[in-house]
Amino acid sequence: MHDLTGFQRDLLYVIGGLDDPHGLALKAELEGYYDKEIHHGRLYPNLDTLVDKGLVEKSQLDRRTNVYKLTARGRREIDARQEWEQQYHHDTLSAA
Repeated sequence: MHDLTGFQRDLLYVIGGLDDPHGLALKAELEGYYDKEIHHGRLYPNLDTLVDKGLVEKSQLDRRTNVYKLTARGRREIDARQEWEQQYHHDTLSAA
């Protein structure tokens, strides 16, 4: 997870939170979060990187639509990241 960009990390979280999302659903979710248009030229190469790293599995829904799903490794990476963030989030709240 440490070698991913923030955008790739956000993609992982969104993929993990949706049921078998396809590219356009991911695009819509991220556009809502970032409050700006996400171009296909940014979305799909980053999805391919996550697939190449073994964090996401890509399968075909039909000839034009791919769906994405976290692999077991992808889920472990998210869980480990959340534990790491929680460690620091908790300390920040305690200090306030």
